[in-house]
Parts: sequence; structure tokens; C-alpha cells
Amino acid sequence: MPAQPAKIAVTNQKGGVAKTTLSINVAGATAAAGYETLLIDLDPQGYLTNGVGLEAEYTAESTTLYDALQSPTEYELSALAVSHPEFDVVPANIDMFSLDQELVSAMQGRLRLQMLLDSGVDEYDFVIIDCPPSLGLLTDNALLGATDLLIPAEAEDTSIRALDILFKQIDTLEENFDVSIQERGIVVSNVDYPLDNDQKEMLQWFEDNFSDYIPVFEIRRRAAIKRAYNHGVSVFEYEEDCDQIPEFERIADHLATELLGGEQ
Repeated sequence: MPAQPAKIAVTNQKGGVAKTTLSINVAGATAAAGYETLLIDLDPQGYLTNGVGLEAEYTAESTTLYDALQSPTEYELSALAVSHPEFDVVPANIDMFSLDQELVSAMQGRLRLQMLLDSGVDEYDFVIIDCPPSLGLLTDNALLGATDLLIPAEAEDTSIRALDILFKQIDTLEENFDVSIQERGIVVSNVDYPLDNDQKEMLQWFEDNFSDYIPVFEIRRRAAIKRAYNHGVSVFEYEEDCDQIPEFERIADHLATELLGGEQ
């Protein structure tokens, strides 16, 4: 096990880009490869929490991620983790809807998750953070806390604008907080074959603009991925073959090589 876990934020402020299913299935891939994995749901909407079968945790009144982000020196993330058949999960909680507003005036409001990640996660190889579909303070917390990013996108022209906005936000955070935030991969999701002309053009755009310095992965639309989500697991745990498993494995292998040196 490495001295420090790899911390990866899965982020794009544009909705509908399969961010949550990507988070779950990359976590499933790292866990299936033998890596101890912690999955954090930082989205107040709680889609990931529900997607891994933890609906009751979303409305729980016990200590939650909301409490920990309010007072990070008083909690450890691992104490909030809930066991899942594949990985551990820190669930979202409905109270988190007020956090973006509350953290605006809080001391070190953009560094609360970093403070939590700096303690209490050493037993993990990977910490994967599912971000909200926005560029508010919670997403800033993920970007600064993880500093390594996996960016989901779709093969449509609205992705160009969304990525431009995200990269500008990253530049701002790097300048203001003196950090280096690294994009580790673009994942183009919900790809349908046969490709229409628009999808062909967008996939080529991703290759032309990113493949020289970060890999571009492609996840095709499959009912098995949706069914696995509906059953509260990744495609690695779901009892149905899926031809996209090798691509999720390729993402996990890339992250392990880049961030852990392939260590286990």
C-alpha cells in the first residue's frame, strides 16, 4: 500500500455527462484490481449515495459528511465510511444543500475537504470523489483536496464550453492557492454506435485537443451499466457481462500507473 492514497476528483459542472456512473465504475475497477478504495459523494443531490444502495444514509440524522465539512478538525473521513460489497463509501447527506452558501463566509471554506483528506484515509489506495454538477465551493473543495482529476464529457459540442469553463476555474485555483491541479484523463461517456457525424467530429476534437498529454477514454452507452447502478453496484459486481469493463479497467490501470506507480 502506498504511503499516500491517490485522490481523484471526478468533475464537470455540466450535468448529464455520466459523472456518477463513471465514479462508481472506476471505483469498482480499482477495487476489482485489488486496491482499497474509498468513494466520496460530494454532491448534495446524493445520486451516488442512492446508486450504491445507501438511500437511508442520505437522510440520516447521525454524524454525516455535512458535519465533517463544517468542522473538519473534529472528524475523520474513515469514521464516516459505510461498507459496500466492493469499496467503502462516504455518503452524501441532504443537509449538504446549504454547504456552498455556508462555506462562502467560513474560514478556509475551500479547504475543508483537504483538511479531512489529510487525516484518516491512509488505509486506502484510492479516494475517488464524485463532485456536484456545478463550480461552487464544494467542487473547489474537491479540486483542491484531490488535485488529480478525471473529467467526464459527452460527444456533443456543449462539452467544449463546459471544459473551457472548468479549465479556467482550475487556473484560478492554481493561482490563488499555489497548487498544481492535474487532469489525468478525459472520459467520453454515453457514446452510441454507429456514430453520427456530430459524434465523429466531437470524438476527433477530443483526440486532437487532449490525447497528446492526457488519454481520452470512451465509454459506450450500455443498458448493463444502468442496470448495475439500479442494483447498487458497479458493472464489476453486477452479475451480467458488459463489454465496457475493459475500458473501465484501462482507466483504473492508467490511474494506478500514474498515481501509485502500479503499487498494491
